[in-house]
Amino acid sequence: MKIAIGCDHGALALKNKLVSHLEKRGFEVKDFGTYTLDSCDYPDFAGAAAKAVASGECSRGIVLCTTGIGVSIAANKVKGIRCALLSDLMSARLTREHNDTNMMAIGAAVVGEGLALEIVDTWLDTEFSHNERHQRRIDKVMALER
Repeated sequence: MKIAIGCDHGALALKNKLVSHLEKRGFEVKDFGTYTLDSCDYPDFAGAAAKAVASGECSRGIVLCTTGIGVSIAANKVKGIRCALLSDLMSARLTREHNDTNMMAIGAAVVGEGLALEIVDTWLDTEFSHNERHQRRIDKVMALER
């Protein structure tokens, strides 16, 4: 599975930890930046990662900033993206089982490194339930883009 990842300066350290963790798990990672601590604009990096997921270049995406809010909003502006802001394991599991999210966001100042790694693993390892009621609801959400 190929994972898109992107962050702003507020989450660079956590992004770098996640990239290393994902590669150790055998995932291919496409890093959309940022690569320095210089102040930058999160929509540039979240948008690029989201476009890679929406186009099919990457299977899923992870975006990060200080709170995770900005990158999740930016990613969700890209047609075809369902990005969940995650800070706990139950939400990580249920957003995959019920919402079939293709992107997730984390706030580097909200979630510590250890929990972030667990959230990412839970999210990546959980499959969509394919339950009819969940698919019906996803279809209704996605129809809002039209």
